[in-house]
Amino acid sequence: MDIGSPFIPGGGKDGGESPVAGKSKDFAAGFEIKAHSHRTTQLLYAVQGVMVANTDAGQWVVPPTHGLWLPAGTVHQVRMVGEVQLRTLYFQPATVADLPNQCRAVGVSPLLRQLILAAIDVREPYTADSRDGRLMRLLLDEIAVMPNLPLRLPYPTDPVLLSVCRGLVARLEDAEPLSSWSERLGIHAKTIERRFLRETGLTFGQWRQQARLITALERLARGDKVVDVALELGYSGPSAFATMFRKHFGVQPSAYFHREKESA
Repeated sequence: MDIGSPFIPGGGKDGGESPVAGKSKDFAAGFEIKAHSHRTTQLLYAVQGVMVANTDAGQWVVPPTHGLWLPAGTVHQVRMVGEVQLRTLYFQPATVADLPNQCRAVGVSPLLRQLILAAIDVREPYTADSRDGRLMRLLLDEIAVMPNLPLRLPYPTDPVLLSVCRGLVARLEDAEPLSSWSERLGIHAKTIERRFLRETGLTFGQWRQQARLITALERLARGDKVVDVALELGYSGPSAFATMFRKHFGVQPSAYFHREKESA
């Protein structure tokens, strides 16, 4: 997990001039798409495999049946966990002007999944009153109702908070309290807590918990055992980890990716 690394915009490939265009590409496990940006808005969706994406705003773990919404101009980096069959949609900014202008992990319904797969095969250019044009309009209708999902670890911009976050991520198994950080930094604990909440929307404790859960998702996707993940991330045992995981994601950790695979 790389927090606060500088991103440099690059020349990412975009769709054509049509309102919506698609692209299909498969990647080997561990492949990394370097930091870049696009002039178009993107929806990243993996038919198979898990993606870990980073922007200046945070990190997302994106399993199957989920997607990542990236507004135009967002500099992003993507790493593949396992073999990934990536399907990307590109939207001209004017086409999605009424949709969110912030990165977010989103739910992909069975209907939207089929529309994405169909859109990948559409050749450009197409006319609005054609079958392909109507398909893209339905696709946009489904895009508009995608649910936002809690798969993000937000990054602060404050240099002091960034140093704290790097320290937390380097030792996720450590339960060091906020008071220790307060003494080390010479900043009152309440001040640190207030800054965390203002910049990330989470308290110090909530941020560390989210970091553990996001890291757990990546390790589970890699095939690590639940008991190993639990202990390496500082939980007292698999039961405590499972309780927190289920509270956050609504399912046992051992069943999470099995459920995602069945839904895909």
